[in-house]
Amino acid sequence: MGRDTIRIACGQGFWGDRLDAPIEQVRRGPIDYLMLDYLAEVTMSIMQKQRSRDPSQGYARDFVPLLQEIFPDIVERDIRVLSNAGGVNIEACRDGLMEAAREAGVGGRVRIGTVIGDDMLDRLGELIDDGHALTNMDDGRPLSEVLNRVQSANAYIGAAPIVEALKQDARVVVTGRSTDTALTYGPMIHEFGWAPDEWDRIAHGIVAGHINECGAQASGGNCLVDWESIPDLADIGYPIVEAESGGTFVLTKHDGTGGRITPAIVKEQILYEMGDPCEYITPDGVADFTTISLDADGPDRVKVSGVKGAPRTDQLKVSISYNAGYKAVGTLVYGWPDAVAKAQRADQVLRERLDRLGLAFDVIRTEFVGWNATHGALVGPPAEDVPEVELRVAVRAAERAPVDRFTREIAPLILSGPPSVTGFAGGRPRVQEIVAFWPALIDRDQIESRLRVEVVEA
Repeated sequence: MGRDTIRIACGQGFWGDRLDAPIEQVRRGPIDYLMLDYLAEVTMSIMQKQRSRDPSQGYARDFVPLLQEIFPDIVERDIRVLSNAGGVNIEACRDGLMEAAREAGVGGRVRIGTVIGDDMLDRLGELIDDGHALTNMDDGRPLSEVLNRVQSANAYIGAAPIVEALKQDARVVVTGRSTDTALTYGPMIHEFGWAPDEWDRIAHGIVAGHINECGAQASGGNCLVDWESIPDLADIGYPIVEAESGGTFVLTKHDGTGGRITPAIVKEQILYEMGDPCEYITPDGVADFTTISLDADGPDRVKVSGVKGAPRTDQLKVSISYNAGYKAVGTLVYGWPDAVAKAQRADQVLRERLDRLGLAFDVIRTEFVGWNATHGALVGPPAEDVPEVELRVAVRAAERAPVDRFTREIAPLILSGPPSVTGFAGGRPRVQEIVAFWPALIDRDQIESRLRVEVVEA
């Protein structure tokens, strides 16, 4: 503690982001912290399925070899790493990191902190019996309606255990379903010694975390503003929060990297996943996004200030996933001439055959990719014949059997439907289990996070 300014770099915006981005953040310029965000709502259910098949799975597996490569760098450069890569199997992730640190030759010089307590899956029945309905925030249904189909349940925990881990000199801190933003504002609270009720400063940290959490989306990736002129996207620099003790921060990136950081691009990221702009709620406080002030602070530097905050709520959000049936998606590509008409006729034939088989689906949805898939019914008949179009048909049902039969009815259209099929993309469709999201709230006192900090043995 005691520094007036720290640099917190983002190296991953989701599980599947660029593998070399964290390495470049560590090696291409000075940083104090590296945060890696791997989790989305559906990711937790994917990890839970992996763990059910193999007890050693259930976390972001590419996190461990990444750390093995950069362990010597972060020790030499005195960089700390924070990540929610632990998923639903934080202990297995910790074990992997311990071995990776020894293999990297930093045994005895690294402390690893792990935070558990967010996983509520085994407690759901007990909580419901005790009067916690875990009502769906979108439609008001009690969780008891789908309890036997729940696959994962995790509360969004805040920065307190992260701050404590840093206080205990953890070089790497791994959590499960931490709120994404805490991976950025946790170091700010630790370094600057903010009190838990300094709401305006915490609100600045929340905004910093929100901008930082999606990786290169804040530095020119996936942006609409002058996207054609974004320089060197192949070598795009990921964002870095340069934070001051009072809360004000500058968003920037390493010199010599591609991409761009401007107030307009930062505004796009601020609006991403936005609900009520006056109440951006996290476990540690509430930020009013309507009070944010953005100012250019030089090339690829945007200063963020003026953020107002409010006290934290007495509840935590819970991310629950459950089985909601089965689906399959089949595709065929039709070529010129009359590509759209052929695809439309094929869709009609397919639906008639499904009706004759007596198959019941909750939904049958058709798109004609290359003509109306992006804008749907807003697009009328093609002004002129398109050279090719992909027929994409998706079905959904509560039971697997009708979906499985649907997957056998696509290929026959090649020889028993309209002419000029040019591609049977991906072969026979695959039946997939539908994982639905159930957002809920739980009283804060029902969740207790636990921290463990260990030295890697030499």
